[in-house]
Amino acid sequence: MKDINNTGKYTDRDWEELAAHLSGERTGNSELLSRFAEEDKHNTVIYWKELREMNKEKEINVDQAWDKLYSRLKDNGLISEPAVRRRFFTPALYRVAAALLLLLGIGSALLYMNNKDLFGSKIVVATTEDQKNLEVTLPDGSIIFLNRNTQVTYSRNFGERERSVALTGEAWFDVARDESKPFTVDAGKAMVRVLGTSFNVRTSDQDSPVEVFVRTGQVMVTGTDENEVLVLDPGYIGTVYPDRAERSVNTDPNYLSWNTGLLVYDGQTLDIVFRDLKKVYNMDIVADDPEILSHTWTSPIDNQPQETIIRLICASFNLGYAKDGDVYHLKRK
Repeated sequence: MKDINNTGKYTDRDWEELAAHLSGERTGNSELLSRFAEEDKHNTVIYWKELREMNKEKEINVDQAWDKLYSRLKDNGLISEPAVRRRFFTPALYRVAAALLLLLGIGSALLYMNNKDLFGSKIVVATTEDQKNLEVTLPDGSIIFLNRNTQVTYSRNFGERERSVALTGEAWFDVARDESKPFTVDAGKAMVRVLGTSFNVRTSDQDSPVEVFVRTGQVMVTGTDENEVLVLDPGYIGTVYPDRAERSVNTDPNYLSWNTGLLVYDGQTLDIVFRDLKKVYNMDIVADDPEILSHTWTSPIDNQPQETIIRLICASFNLGYAKDGDVYHLKRK
């Protein structure tokens, strides 16, 4: 193996070795991989902000994606100079493209791994306070949408022997059916097991229960006590507490609004509306006069921009507003 030079740049041979490990062609420890992770933490934390717009398209332009990647590697001094542009795109690196395009496919999500897991067994995808509806497609074709402040972890070998993910936060799952390999979600205090269905899992802190809402198919939820088993049909919510598990019918039309962006109201007060807007649109709204919160709202809110939403509310109740940072302050005219 050719060593990395003192400037921190990588030779074509170095990239070939990294490619082989990233694509799974080689396994085991590697001095190059260790140095790759240790010398530049940006190699273990990749934030693809410049590809945000690409995430809106169903198909990813591979050439465009690689142009972006090549430019970033060059700007960061990770490609040795002089280098022939086309030599960078070797067969090994095209195999790595499949792994890296996972990052491109999830847009501006933060995908991170510690030094052990970067080239090991786990993939971790996490969203921040400013992100939601992050779409992750698993190797079996199952799709996960992550809400804000959510993290999902799964094996690089997902689907080979089992289909299992770990979740903290909230996520919507649309699971590809495979009766030979049930899909499981480890939600901390609860384990969710399905064959092929769509459902929502909500976890928060250790003191709060785990909630599972089923839209299609059937889901089995098991608490920490294996005697606590719920079988949920469409429209039902399973709530798992440390000491018990309960099943109930979902009566909240906005339960999945974080994912759909649609909020429906029929005479709810503005304090409830503002709470939902915080959860779904990350809007902070403060009423300078508490009586404003007693007004009732009956119109749907469906993926409108924040400024449009606040103007609709103000026009409906003859209110004015001022924005201080990220907070909207409502006042009577």
